[in-house]
Amino acid sequence: MNQKPISEARDPDLPASMIAMRRAAQMAREQAVRTGTAIIVVRDQKLVRVEADQLRKEGVR
Repeated sequence: MNQKPISEARDPDLPASMIAMRRAAQMAREQAVRTGTAIIVVRDQKLVRVEADQLRKEGVR
C-alpha cells in the first residue's frame, strides 16, 4: 500500500475526494442536529455514538 499523503497524489481526483468526504461528514452532523439523531464516529480508533445534543455543544448548527 502507498504511504504517501493523499495531498501528494498524482490523480487530481484523490485530494478532491478528501474535501468531498469532509463536506459530507459536516452535512451528516448538521442533519443529525436538525433531526435530533445521533451519528457514529471514530475517535481514538473506537466507534463512538455522538448524540445531537453533544453536536450542538460542539457548535454544529
